[in-house]
Amino acid sequence: MEFDTKIVVILRDDLATWQKLNVTAFTISGIAGTERIVGENYLDASGNVYLPMSRQPILIFSANREKMREVYERAMKRNMKISIYTEELFKTYNDEDNRAEVAKVKSNDLNLVGMAIRNTKRQIDTVVKGLTLHP
Repeated sequence: MEFDTKIVVILRDDLATWQKLNVTAFTISGIAGTERIVGENYLDASGNVYLPMSRQPILIFSANREKMREVYERAMKRNMKISIYTEELFKTYNDEDNRAEVAKVKSNDLNLVGMAIRNTKRQIDTVVKGLTLHP
């Protein structure tokens, strides 16, 4: 199936494995919750029903601190909707506290460790230009 959009996750390359997994899950939930990417339930041959998943692939990229900031700036300049994860969120345990932590910091000072974006292929390719897929 061909899609006219792309979904990407960008992870800061110095994170621990558990942090990368955590950031990926949280940032993708923002995309899944707002972008209508979720398909239908899955059903196995035994009749068990499973929750739906994304209908389109998700590409995961790595970036150092500077490249992460570049991607963020490119996305914001294009008025893209993005989900973000900042380093401070590793110390919080609920959505209310997460939002409070982000609200304390001006956009130029966000300590970004990850983000997820869904947009047209062309726009995404422009925003992630120079990044490599996560190994």
